[in-house]
Amino acid sequence: MKPKLVIGNKNYSSWSLGAWFLLREAGVDFDEHRIVLDTETTRTEIAAFTRAGRVPVLILDGHSVWDSMAIAETVAERWPETKLWPDDPAQRAHARSISAEMHSGFEVLRAKMPMNCRAMGRRVPLPDELTDEIDRVIEIWSHCHREFPTGEGWLFGRFTIADAMFAPAVLRFRTYGINLPESAGYYPRRVLESPAIQDWLAAAESETEVIECDETGQ
Repeated sequence: MKPKLVIGNKNYSSWSLGAWFLLREAGVDFDEHRIVLDTETTRTEIAAFTRAGRVPVLILDGHSVWDSMAIAETVAERWPETKLWPDDPAQRAHARSISAEMHSGFEVLRAKMPMNCRAMGRRVPLPDELTDEIDRVIEIWSHCHREFPTGEGWLFGRFTIADAMFAPAVLRFRTYGINLPESAGYYPRRVLESPAIQDWLAAAESETEVIECDETGQ
């Protein structure tokens, strides 16, 4: 039985994007189950898969795995041939560190720049606390470009979990027109060239649901 990935709206659900992108780039064949977020039935629909109350959820061998980082680690363990962490121990430690930093931090970025793939050209105020988080993302991408140079354009040469964790930031920066130095601009270009990301953006454009808080920010 193929694994099933339960996700939210592709236009808005950044956590869903990370898990979905990981599976697609890793070449794992899976079924997709989309739940429309912020409706009267959303909580009940998600509860059929997890009591945690959030997407994404990976259904694997009849068991639920929730939280994007747990899903990523499970996929890496279940399909070791995908090599979703760098082989080099130092690079692997660095990849784990920045993945965990993105997973647990950047609260201001998430709140002030909600993912909204359809809202191209949108601008938001850039208070110092938001600018600091944007600068940190740029620093991470620039450091990887400098320390782990590669012709493939991913953060650590081949695609890794770190790329799945940072893909939502790429789409946020795309929506809000964040200017990037060349040392960091290479990375969003690589992500946006991915056929998987192009498929995700096309699906997001075709969705009709509107989540008001992600249209106005918080």
